[in-house]
Parts: sequence; C-alpha cells; structure tokens
Amino acid sequence: MVGRRRKTRTNKISGAAGILLAAFLLALLAAGAAAWLVLAPFGPNAETFVELTPGFSSERIGQQLESAGVVRSRFAFDLVRWWKRGTLQAGEYRFDHPVAVTEVYARIERGDVFTRAVTVPEGANIFEIAARLEQAGLGARQDFLDAAVKQAGLVADLDPGAKSLEGYLFPDTYHFERKESPAQICAAMVRRFRAVAGQLGLKGDVHAVVTMASLVERETAVDAERPLVASVFLNRLAKKMPLMTDPAVIYGLELQGRWRGGIYQSDLSRDTAYNTYLHTGLPPGPIANPGAKSLRAAMEPARTDYLYFVAAGANPQGRSLFSHTLEEQSHNVAGYRHAVKQEGGR
Repeated sequence: MVGRRRKTRTNKISGAAGILLAAFLLALLAAGAAAWLVLAPFGPNAETFVELTPGFSSERIGQQLESAGVVRSRFAFDLVRWWKRGTLQAGEYRFDHPVAVTEVYARIERGDVFTRAVTVPEGANIFEIAARLEQAGLGARQDFLDAAVKQAGLVADLDPGAKSLEGYLFPDTYHFERKESPAQICAAMVRRFRAVAGQLGLKGDVHAVVTMASLVERETAVDAERPLVASVFLNRLAKKMPLMTDPAVIYGLELQGRWRGGIYQSDLSRDTAYNTYLHTGLPPGPIANPGAKSLRAAMEPARTDYLYFVAAGANPQGRSLFSHTLEEQSHNVAGYRHAVKQEGGR
C-alpha cells in the first residue's frame, strides 16, 4: 500500500513537471516567435507609400501596413502598439528598405510623414513658384497658377482688391506632403506671410506696402540698399514721375505670356498695366513675393532726395549707384557700361 502511494505520487509529480516544461517550452517558442515578428527586419526594397487617414484604428493601420508589405504581420504591429501605447499620427509614410516593426511604429508615432522640401526665394513670383512646385513633384504648374488666382480671398481682409495671391506667398522653405492640393499649399504660404507681417507690425495700406516691397525686392539683393531703393520710388511718386522699373515691365509681359527671357526696347513700349515707363504711379499690384527686409524697407524707407539708380543686379560691381539728377544718372550709366565691358560683357 505504502509503495503504491509513493509511486502514484511520483508519477503525478513527473507528469506535472512535464506539463510545466512543455508549457515553458511553448512560452519560449511563442516569445521567440513574437520577438522574431517584432524585431526581424522586414519590408519593401523599393519605394512604397502608405497613406494613413485620420480616424484609422490601430488595427486598421496594422492591416494597411501588412497589405502594403511594410510589416510581416499586423499582429506584430498590434503587439508593439499594445506595448508602447503611444498616439499614432495620420499622414503619408514612405518605406524603401526592410526594418523592424518597432521602427515602423516609432516613425508613425512621431509623425515622420513623407514630405517634399520646396524653397521659395525672396522675390520669386507666382510663375517661378509654380515651376519649383512642379519640379518637386507637387502638382502641375498651371494648377498652382489657377489656385493663386482662385484663392485671392485668403487675403481679402488685407488687400480687398487682390486679383491673386502674388505678394502674399511668403518666401521660405516649406515641407509639403505629396497629396497636398495647390489650395493647401497657397494657404500655408499665406499663413507664413501673416505671421511675418504680424511680427513687422504691417498695417495701413497693405496693398501699397507689399507692392512697393515687391519692386524693392526685384531691384536689389543688397540689404543695406533696400531702404534707399524704396526712397527713390517714393520720391518719384511724389513728383509724379514714372517709376521706370524693368521688373514691373517684365511681370506685365509674363502675365501676357510675352516674356522672352530678356527685355528689349520694344517691350518698354508695349502697353500693359505694369509698364512703369508708360504709366505713373505704382503698378496694379505686387510683381513678386517680398521677404521681411524688403517689407521693412517699404514700411520704413530712407529719407533721401535720390531720383535715380542703377540697380545692383545690373552692375558687375554688385552695388546700386544712386543719383539726384539725370546728369549724375547718365554718368553712373556710363560707368556701369564701362564696367560691363571690363567684365567681358557687351
């Protein structure tokens, strides 16, 4: 009797140990499988985009990543989500090489969405901005030009008569998602303008200030000269003299599709609303998108009696030449032409 009891008890202990060992091995295998699913690199070798729409559940995100071949299993992503308990960000994500699920999760948690960088330089106009956006793969050039006209209402409170957003698309480096519309891109640039305008304290006749700033921006890239250029234009306006600024003439030609890449004598006699040789006063609106320094110069021009200048961009010496009289201007122009010849120009 005693011997049998001991044997039964031993068998029971052995059986329990076997079950525990089997359970341990199964748990170990499960942990190993989970670690492999989570940590082993997986994903596409070619560029793959995944669009995660706002409101997607974590389960839906896992399914989408699995369908796109970004993760080996949606359950692995769900496991990391359960472990990390972070907030996932909507947007478009780009994957182009195998990585661990933990890295995929980390990118989505921090909102590392795919964007294209576009730099809008100071003085760029809507035609130049449209070309840069198209080159960056952010939509067709004409679509942006159309949006810049249709969205003019974005600045109605600043410039009620604005026919387009020219002048209000602030120069900066932007990062846009591939699927952002031209209207959204315009809105982002206008928001940046408003932020800078607020910092500068821009008020009053915004239309006139921005138009003046755009002329200053296109005439000189030398910061110290901007207030001087603004003073020349204001002095000429006060005397009802035509501004005679080539960039405005060029802009009028661009609007008509007549710009040939260089300005000719015949262009100066072509009657457009922006021909500041034929018409006195400011042009109808901005001819480009000025930066903060040109806006400041238009708001706070220098006090001078200059009426003429040879623009820095036209002078090989890299600086503008200012004068009070036509005689001085003629002398400066002759000096400029001489400098051009010295540089090997014509």
